[in-house]
Amino acid sequence: MTSFEHELEVRFRDCDGLGHVNNAVYLTYLEQARFAFWQRLTGIGGIPRSFILARAECDYRVQATAGDRLIVRIRVSAVGKSSFTFEYEIVNARTRVVVATARTVQVMYDYQAGRSIPVPDDIRARLEG
Repeated sequence: MTSFEHELEVRFRDCDGLGHVNNAVYLTYLEQARFAFWQRLTGIGGIPRSFILARAECDYRVQATAGDRLIVRIRVSAVGKSSFTFEYEIVNARTRVVVATARTVQVMYDYQAGRSIPVPDDIRARLEG
């Protein structure tokens, strides 16, 4: 299945009073990687179809601190009728230590109808590619 890497730098504002990345910020890192992945998957023109985030889980392994460079590895692990699953590994770019692992489930969604829709064949082919 398709995989992708996105690198980012931990900002000072991402950190809590103890000096490490706040746990909620990791969901933003996943979102940044998803957005970059989706842009690459569908082309520079943006996101032609809508999906919603249905589930997110994250396991924290070691702390990251301001100034660290992180690599967010994302891969498609499953494609269902109307949903697809991403698995993530967040790695410290310098030490190569795994900082966190995560998993999200996205559902293709028709906002006008207010319901899920099947994954379109062209998107399915790209996700499975």
